[in-house]
Amino acid sequence: MSELEALLMGLLQGLTEYLPVSSSGHLSIASHLFGVEGEDNLVFTIAVHVATVLSTLVILWREIAWIFKGMFDFRTPGLNAEQRYTLNILVSMIPVGIVGVFFKDYVEAIFGSGLLVVGCCLLVTAALLAFSFYAKPRVKETISLRDAFIIGLAQAVAVLPGVSRSGSTIATGLLLGNNKATLAQFSFLMVIPPILGEALLSVLDAVKGGAEAAIGDISLSSLAVGFLAAFLSGCLACKWMINMVKKGKLIYFAVYCALVGASIIFTHFIN
Repeated sequence: MSELEALLMGLLQGLTEYLPVSSSGHLSIASHLFGVEGEDNLVFTIAVHVATVLSTLVILWREIAWIFKGMFDFRTPGLNAEQRYTLNILVSMIPVGIVGVFFKDYVEAIFGSGLLVVGCCLLVTAALLAFSFYAKPRVKETISLRDAFIIGLAQAVAVLPGVSRSGSTIATGLLLGNNKATLAQFSFLMVIPPILGEALLSVLDAVKGGAEAAIGDISLSSLAVGFLAAFLSGCLACKWMINMVKKGKLIYFAVYCALVGASIIFTHFIN
């Protein structure tokens, strides 16, 4: 992988991880158009995913510090706000954990089935974003355990290439009536454990497959370029996306996903 390809894939990963347009779907499209196979290189995949986690930690450091400050405070009976928030994150991880453990092979098979699946899933993302834009449910100030689990189900569905993780979780939360600002932060924080867990599993796969298979043909400079590009673009996208959710402008992303998804499907059938 050249430095230019690493830059492209890093930027794409960082931007689309937070924008509701599907990072996996766009990486599949980029691979098809430019022959960039970054997702097949375990070391590169781990690096750019860890970079996006780091960008979340940087942008939402106040919220993370608040969680850790109260997580181990047991001076009052019952759960405090920070402990309830942590419990919600843990509950949201259950569905994607089940998918990762029991259905990993099926998901990997879907990823290898071509761009038609990506196009169809982008239309699903567009529909979810559009529904959440036009729906006007009663707004709740706090996310309940029930809502956290349902949002987690949306995250599990988003393992499909073309279904946006941030788009599906935020749209589902909005349809359930959750506060926009609170929901955007929760959506980005809840993905940290699954991404780190996936990175750990990738490391274990790399160890089993041997260092040469994991590193592939990527140089240290290309790896650094990809990591830095994913981190910087992730910081920008995370901050921008939180503001976009607060302003309720997800409909623009729905239009984008619909256009890209329809173009992919159209191109598939005319070729």
